[in-house]
Amino acid sequence: MVSLHGGHSGQFCAHAGPWHAAEVLKPPPRAAGYHTYGVTEHAPRSEARFLYPEELELGWTTKTLADNFHAYAREAAALAQEFADRLTILCGFEIEVVPAREYAKLMSSLRHMYHFQYMVGSVHYVDEILIDGALSEFNRAVTHCGGVEPLAVRYYDAVAAMIEEMRPEVVAHFDLIRKNAPDEASVDSAKIRAAAERALAAVAAHGAILELNTAGYRKGLGRPYLAPWMLDRAREMNLPVCFGDDSHGPSDVGAGMNQARQYLLDHGIREITYLARERGKLVKRKAPL
Repeated sequence: MVSLHGGHSGQFCAHAGPWHAAEVLKPPPRAAGYHTYGVTEHAPRSEARFLYPEELELGWTTKTLADNFHAYAREAAALAQEFADRLTILCGFEIEVVPAREYAKLMSSLRHMYHFQYMVGSVHYVDEILIDGALSEFNRAVTHCGGVEPLAVRYYDAVAAMIEEMRPEVVAHFDLIRKNAPDEASVDSAKIRAAAERALAAVAAHGAILELNTAGYRKGLGRPYLAPWMLDRAREMNLPVCFGDDSHGPSDVGAGMNQARQYLLDHGIREITYLARERGKLVKRKAPL
């Protein structure tokens, strides 16, 4: 049991549950059977126009986000030491692709400033419009792009560009565009598949690990993030796959992992790839399912 994406805490993230980071880690990961758990809080957004409604309601500012992230980096490192004899905790963060003109510079500076061990590459915005939040924002992105199909194509183009620019160790919730789409068919066409194939090729070219994200179950999608055809292509391309529970509170830790394991097995995947610390470096390792 390994998750390389999760550990979001209301201590640092307004849309997570009101838990302290330590509550997410004790005892849920050990109780769920984990031996390695990656905590990957969201990177702070640097401009006020990207603040979420819940953050504005709390009176948060971009400085609040920056201060919270600074506190997260210290807390994650401290927890990794505290749990070292019971659980391997990897300290990373989940990137944001805004503002479009300078996110690569900002995310790289955060990684080096705080000495994070790895990055989770995510795309939550298309042309600086949030597609992972309120349905109204998603619909605004649909209008901006001229329809659901062109939005989905733009989304996968953004994923490919993010991978090429940032070279993250893990690529998260690859088909997140499905979350707010009217239905599965609306984000599954020949043009969309071609764009997704280009993004999968970027995963392969830059040696990233493709995440099977179990949050899809609790979001009511009936499956993890990675559509069946994408998982089949990942197997055909010999792409490494990892688990991520994308937990935003203790009850999410380990949720859906048994179903996700069976999902992989049903698609002919017999092993996962994970990250491990060896001699001060992070290396890829494989484990059978």
